[in-house]
Amino acid sequence: MIKRFYISLYFSRRFYWLFVGIILVFVLSFGIPFLFTIGQLLLLFFAIVIILDYLVLFLRRNPVPVRREVGDRMSNGDDNPIRLRLTNGYPFPVSLRIIDELPDQFQKRDFSIHADLKAGETRMADYSLRPKERGEYVFHNINVFIKSPFGLLIRRSITEAKTMVRVLPSYLALRQYTLLAASDHLAESGIKRIRKLGHSLEFEQIKEYVNGDDIRSLNWKATARKGGQLMVNTFTDEKSQQVYCLIDKGRVMKMPFNDMSLLDYAINAALVLSHVALIRQDKAGLLTFGDQIGTFLPAGRKSTQMTNILEILYNQQTRWQETDYEKLYAMVRTRITQRSLIVLFTNFESLSGLQRQMPYIRAIARRHLLLIVFFENTELHQLQGQPAEDIESVYVKTIADKFAYEKRLIVKELNQHGIATILTAPENLTVQTVNKYLEIKARLAI
Repeated sequence: MIKRFYISLYFSRRFYWLFVGIILVFVLSFGIPFLFTIGQLLLLFFAIVIILDYLVLFLRRNPVPVRREVGDRMSNGDDNPIRLRLTNGYPFPVSLRIIDELPDQFQKRDFSIHADLKAGETRMADYSLRPKERGEYVFHNINVFIKSPFGLLIRRSITEAKTMVRVLPSYLALRQYTLLAASDHLAESGIKRIRKLGHSLEFEQIKEYVNGDDIRSLNWKATARKGGQLMVNTFTDEKSQQVYCLIDKGRVMKMPFNDMSLLDYAINAALVLSHVALIRQDKAGLLTFGDQIGTFLPAGRKSTQMTNILEILYNQQTRWQETDYEKLYAMVRTRITQRSLIVLFTNFESLSGLQRQMPYIRAIARRHLLLIVFFENTELHQLQGQPAEDIESVYVKTIADKFAYEKRLIVKELNQHGIATILTAPENLTVQTVNKYLEIKARLAI
């Protein structure tokens, strides 16, 4: 909401150059006397122009009203559009420089927008912001610097436009997957379309019989209408299962990649996976944990389920303590009694770290279908690809190779115990997780 305005006056570079030029004329007049008169005339003309410039600029109280158009929430990790509505109330064209005071989290100190408006023109100035963490972001004042017709003076108009915006998990990606899933075009986002035909109560289509089709699905009425061409009914699997996203909030998820923590990547992926599961007629649930059990949301398909998941994920923060998998196992055993698909978002950097938790992980896997999702260290790939030119770089490259090898050993160890895994770069997490879910659902593996 716009409350009130402040006015400031500045001198432009043109003002100082002209003023220096007049001073130079007076200096030269010591050797060339007639330049003194010329200097006096230039100074008088300069003063008159400044007065005119000032009157033209400041006679109107708010000649260039500006309004920021931003929603009450932003999507974490995505480009969020912001719009400024500018109107030129002067009877002449103006050149503007707009400084929107962005939230402190962006740390942008030199952000500005330039615009030229004709007399009476209204124009939109658009820009986008990409937040890297969830929370409350506060926009402050909007500063408009208006240059005078002669370009000597600049008027600064400050519009109070303090606005608080909540940055939520990536709901823009959620909208994208909703549209693609609704139109059955998930492959456009890298999602593999995996379909398994089978018998259920949900009819899909009638098609011509081909070798290999189940003869029990023959549709004799459609066959008669086709003049004897065998036609069969096909069905899609109708099997509602529970899908739980378990999100580790321990210190291992504090690690940043591209300015976002692993926890934020996991939250964005869990949000999308839960929504795709609901679209696929499954029940989505959520559990957060660290050294203590966080929030538990039972799996369900209520109309408010996605809203509840979004609000829970918004408030999650990493903790500095080590994750307690014993408490996690106890919680899963007592609260998730029906066999479910459990997608565990965590991170293991060493095989020894995994082995300490393996008894609890195996215990969960005996009762449920467990999918463990953890992260590749993409920065290690860069170190591995660099040539070793000296002893120090040899050491660095060797250590990077060792950590990458540890990740492969972790995958092998989990697979040996029949536990499905996803080892992925953070930016590919959502696509990889949804692909794996669709594959599991198509195989009726839950």
